[in-house]
Amino acid sequence: MKLHTLKPAEGSTKTNKRLGRGQGSGGSTAGRGHKGAKSRSGYSKKFGFEGGQMPLQRRVPKFGFKNNDKIYYKAVNLDALERIAEKNKGAELSFDLLVNNGIIGKNDKIKVLGRGELKSKVNVQAHAFSETAIKAIEKAGGTATKI
Repeated sequence: MKLHTLKPAEGSTKTNKRLGRGQGSGGSTAGRGHKGAKSRSGYSKKFGFEGGQMPLQRRVPKFGFKNNDKIYYKAVNLDALERIAEKNKGAELSFDLLVNNGIIGKNDKIKVLGRGELKSKVNVQAHAFSETAIKAIEKAGGTATKI
């Protein structure tokens, strides 16, 4: 066996059909059938096209509404603030500290809610507070500051 005698195994390769090269090669339609959009050059199907049937995105009803003026808050509860206060031993729970601890993202607006118990005296900075959260923070001796 030498390099110049190597060839693929028998039947493992086949030559491609040379379409559109006269009557002897797939006939006049070149394997595209007769007439219709798919037989024409430049045909490309629109995304979601189902052959004239009403497409799925138009069959399914529309619903819902996205209010661009509504402010969406990320909820942070008192028990999460207590864990951070124990870990950092700081009296100031700022927005940056919450971002660095992975509680919120840097583009989030936060609202402190009253679930859990706050034992540490902490100063909390947030965009909004629930009434129960403000009472719990002030009861523990801290302050709730709106950003």
